[in-house]
Amino acid sequence: MIIWLNGALQDDPVTAGVSPLDHGLTTGDGVFETLKIVNGQPFAVTKHLERLVVSATGLGLPEPDLTQVEEAIAAVVKADPGIAFGRLRITYTAGPSPLSSERGTAGPTLIVASQAIERPAPASAIVTVPWVRNERSAVAGLKTTSYAENVLALAYAKERGGSEAIFANTVGNLCEGTGSNIFCVFDGELVTPPLESGALAGVTRNLVLAWFGAVERDVPLAKLAEADEIFLTSTTRDVQAVRRADDRDLAAPGEVTAAVAKVFAERSAEDIDP
Repeated sequence: MIIWLNGALQDDPVTAGVSPLDHGLTTGDGVFETLKIVNGQPFAVTKHLERLVVSATGLGLPEPDLTQVEEAIAAVVKADPGIAFGRLRITYTAGPSPLSSERGTAGPTLIVASQAIERPAPASAIVTVPWVRNERSAVAGLKTTSYAENVLALAYAKERGGSEAIFANTVGNLCEGTGSNIFCVFDGELVTPPLESGALAGVTRNLVLAWFGAVERDVPLAKLAEADEIFLTSTTRDVQAVRRADDRDLAAPGEVTAAVAKVFAERSAEDIDP
């Protein structure tokens, strides 16, 4: 693992110093992006940085200095060139602050880190959880570091044999996973929840929509049991078939899922930063 913190590479990730008063630590007041690394190169950097700005400004943080972020990414990738497949994470927080909800004036904290990871399994098992996404939340659609809800939901899913948890929203419509967007096939039609459902505007989701297309519409959670195919999208999953949804087995991949995965693999191989 390589860490870049506030202007410099760190020799030891364990001792890299972030203030114990950092608002990202004490309140979750921060945003982040995760990019996949393929053969030493990060994918879709521009789109991820655009979303970082949206999340930061939506949270009321100063707009990130993207030149600095790009320099940090370049430094981390150069320092760890041997990653065949991995994760690059950008974390941007409000910085040192009082021990309250009030922000301080010391300025933001910026961290960029890389880590080699295993390639995801070709298919996933999903579990719907009893908690909901609040599509009317102040942070709906923002990729914030307040992730405890996702941690709890993912643990719930794993206890039941799943590898991803799926949320509905407050009105009972399908929303998203803890770290993924969801697509369903009904009678040959590819459908994904609209952003108004509270789902994050995933970079991979948006690329699938641009390269393959889908209908964006509300799907009642109960309709998930009627889907002919289901797949997940995320930065490290790309297009991942779902082989089981709760207690129901599905074809994995189904015909539509396989076609989408093929288009995505071909298009993403053409351009590392589409």
